[in-house]
Amino acid sequence: QVQLVESGGGLVQAGGSLRLSCAASGRTFSNYNTGWFRQAPGKEREFVAAIWRSGGSTRYADSVKGRFTISRDTAKNTMYLEMNSLKPEDTAVYYCAATYGYNWNPSGMDYWGKGTLVTVSS
Repeated sequence: QVQLVESGGGLVQAGGSLRLSCAASGRTFSNYNTGWFRQAPGKEREFVAAIWRSGGSTRYADSVKGRFTISRDTAKNTMYLEMNSLKPEDTAVYYCAATYGYNWNPSGMDYWGKGTLVTVSS
């Protein structure tokens, strides 16, 4: 059983930056591929970014490519999402997730955090 806890959300002006953190209980990040999803009110949960368990390969949604950077510190059992040049359309609840496999649809995730709210003002 894995527990995932996100932190770092808040209110930021358009063009600003935030760094989200996802802390996992136990030694989990060596066993799972991990990533970030987000869900805005009235919209489906969507993929944002992923990092393979090796740490050497990443994937980003087209909407955030070039602005967001995913990373993780296995020793600290923590994953990060650095968000730059934030836009109002980035406003959403951001969720940390982990999977045994490689299916990056929300339905393919095996573990979820409870989410952290990011609000970007115009």
